[in-house]
Amino acid sequence: MQIGILQTGHAPDALRAAHGDYPDMFVRLLEGHGFEFHTWPVLDMQFPPSIHAAEGWLITGSRFGAYEDHAFIHPLEEFIRQAYSGGVPLVGICFGHQIIAQALGGRVEKFAGGWSVGPRDYRIEGQDYRLNAWHQDQVIEPPHDAETVGSAPSCAHAALIYGEHAYTVQPHPEFAPAFEKGLIEERGPGVVPDETLAEARARLDLPTDSAAMAARIARFFTERR
Repeated sequence: MQIGILQTGHAPDALRAAHGDYPDMFVRLLEGHGFEFHTWPVLDMQFPPSIHAAEGWLITGSRFGAYEDHAFIHPLEEFIRQAYSGGVPLVGICFGHQIIAQALGGRVEKFAGGWSVGPRDYRIEGQDYRLNAWHQDQVIEPPHDAETVGSAPSCAHAALIYGEHAYTVQPHPEFAPAFEKGLIEERGPGVVPDETLAEARARLDLPTDSAAMAARIARFFTERR
């Protein structure tokens, strides 16, 4: 199955040599599930020629806000709506989760409760998942078509499913512990409150459920639910 990765951001320069860029992380995450991948860096206005250029679409994380005025935002929202109405499955992670919700009528804002960073515990589809997080923005009001299937104390709409059309999650199953540590050290200081970074550092050795979430994402692409 051909999966098109819509790249909406870059990993920090200081971390890219060791960990690759965001599309590389998703290729590693979904390795062994029978997928082939092609990346379109939509943040650089390089869009697929058609919603049918791949059999499924995966939208990455980004340092940008879905509500910000960047050139790629509105064309990406239109692409999402076309893929959604055309029956081509969509998966969104973090920014991808947010932009799909926004494109389909939901609302995304900076969370008044602040940042979520490091391994966090979520209840998703009746199961417990620990996944790495890195966000302040989140979906505040899901679209009418979306069903909230995952949450955490600091994130009410941490996972959404849109029937057979889309499956999205706020945390980052593609972020390995070493990369999350790198974000804390490289991107966190001066941006994320010190106490939040300290709490995240203290939890970095906890195991995560990235493999289980990868299997869930793969199952959505192949079975649509």
